[in-house]
Amino acid sequence: MGGSESSKGVVMGRLIECVKEISGFPECQNFCKRVYGNLVRRVKLLSPLFEELKDSDECLSDEQLESFESLLVALDSAKTLLKDVNQGSKLYQALRRNDIADNFQKITEKIEAVLNEIPCHKLEISEEVREQIELVHAQFKRAKAQTEFADIQLDLDMSMAQKEKDPDPAILKRLAEKLHLRTINDLRKESSELHELLITSSGELGDSFEMMTSLLSKLRDCVLAENPEVDTSECEKLSVKHRSPVIPDDFRCPISLELMKDPVIVSTGQTYERSCIQKWLDAGHKTCPKTQQTLVHTALTPNYVLKSLIALWCESNGIELPKKQGSCRTKKCGGNSLSDCDRTAISALLDKLTSNDIEQQRAAAGELRLLAKRNADNRVCIAEAGAIPPLVDLLSSSDPRTQEHAVTALLNLSINESNKGTIVNAGAIPDIVDVLKNGSMEARENAAATLFSLSVLDENKVQIGAAGAIPALIKLLCEGTPRGKKDAATAIFNLTIYQGNKARAVKAGIVAPLIQFMKDAGGGMVDEALAIMAILASHPEGRVAIGQAEPIPLLVEVIRTGSPRNRENAAAVLWSLCTGDLLQLKLAKEHGAEAALQELSENGTDRAKRKAGSILELLQRMEGDDNVLSS
Repeated sequence: MGGSESSKGVVMGRLIECVKEISGFPECQNFCKRVYGNLVRRVKLLSPLFEELKDSDECLSDEQLESFESLLVALDSAKTLLKDVNQGSKLYQALRRNDIADNFQKITEKIEAVLNEIPCHKLEISEEVREQIELVHAQFKRAKAQTEFADIQLDLDMSMAQKEKDPDPAILKRLAEKLHLRTINDLRKESSELHELLITSSGELGDSFEMMTSLLSKLRDCVLAENPEVDTSECEKLSVKHRSPVIPDDFRCPISLELMKDPVIVSTGQTYERSCIQKWLDAGHKTCPKTQQTLVHTALTPNYVLKSLIALWCESNGIELPKKQGSCRTKKCGGNSLSDCDRTAISALLDKLTSNDIEQQRAAAGELRLLAKRNADNRVCIAEAGAIPPLVDLLSSSDPRTQEHAVTALLNLSINESNKGTIVNAGAIPDIVDVLKNGSMEARENAAATLFSLSVLDENKVQIGAAGAIPALIKLLCEGTPRGKKDAATAIFNLTIYQGNKARAVKAGIVAPLIQFMKDAGGGMVDEALAIMAILASHPEGRVAIGQAEPIPLLVEVIRTGSPRNRENAAAVLWSLCTGDLLQLKLAKEHGAEAALQELSENGTDRAKRKAGSILELLQRMEGDDNVLSS
């Protein structure tokens, strides 16, 4: 039976739109330029096929339509990859070059495999289009087999630039060209991208971030050495000449031109050294020294992101970290001490958070995210300042970064027990669930972690389950990153402690991915799968669903070879399945459970010994009944 004309039209229309989007992407300005350009060019060449088929009267078979739908999925994946690799920090992309190359390789293989399934010779298309598609298919096939995704020279240059304190200028020149970091403006933009990356990653980049700031500094020295006229400062020319590190412009106070020790942001968004701008304000000035704009208020917000960058730059260049001058008076805030400047900073951030300026909202949410992560005092004071309701409002922001910052700020704030109630009372749960369903991958992962944190309170378990969180958590469990899967699993575990959520999880299809995790021992999710399964097995619907998934061989294997906690949970699941179910008990016996349980009853945890003993009793009773029947 053929696919309907309308179905064909819809699929072709979406394929044409997808190719159009990809064709409109800007030229790639980093090391991916060649593979990016090749993929865009090849995808564009597919467009005539879709246009001819859309306009033709030919009715495609269900099988052909399915192949084109698979091609749409592959092209959507290509679109996402192309978009991702052409934005953000170029140095970060370069450090991830092997992963990116693998992704290009996989996308190429995926498109080639789908094109292989589409029988062009059977389609009613012009000879010219048929030849073009065969040519494109051949190009994808060659690209799949070739090493166009590898860049040995880049690998060598990156390695040398990272290892050597004073790399060969030729290496740095090649890197600057390859990464499109050729000018001071390029480097300034890269510095801004690194700032944003630091906020987005919650400062969890570790050694990678230090490596990137070090590389940025070396590239800047190289660019300045090649173009000394760019910077007219005599001392900086001299610094370049003697190869001592040049202080990046972004790290200098616009007033003193010195390396900043305690950078703060004024209401115009400009950053200054605290002592310098304070003197300016104390002298009665009401304007921003750099822009001459009138200051809306005189609150000074600590620029923690820039301060971290300066510290990393100092460390990577062997410069003593600048010490903050003077000390702040402290006040008590919720029983904990907080400096006046931090209190003022939080107040200023709250103003930005509630403004209508999306840039200010994003920046303020990012700063609050870092402040809330830093210490317990900040978490109390941010909540007392009234930041939680506006952060909840920003969960619905159309800007993905703002949404990520808001949900992560709430996650960090929820570490404080009293804040959990404030977050829930602000109506956050439905909005967090919405982020879990529709946000970026990072936002979804942090939404899952926030739900886990909130679900520590029993009354929240009911509300979170009723808000539809469980199906969305299961989806993240299946398709998230390793960290995302862990976040989803811990949230599901906590939520299913409540009896009503057990049925919700079973109906949403939780058992199949849990079984898959048990089969894939190398995936690192066996512990979580067994812990959740042990909870679900205590519920009648859970017990039936697990039994239907034929888990006995897997459970017996874990009891035989697993970790102490996994053996305990596997025994608990097996006990639930075998109690009152003769068929499951016989299956356990057939798969050698008796010997494994005997060993567990002697060497397992206390709970494992009890469960093993109970199952062994059931097995012995079954044998006794069989003997009676046979006699």
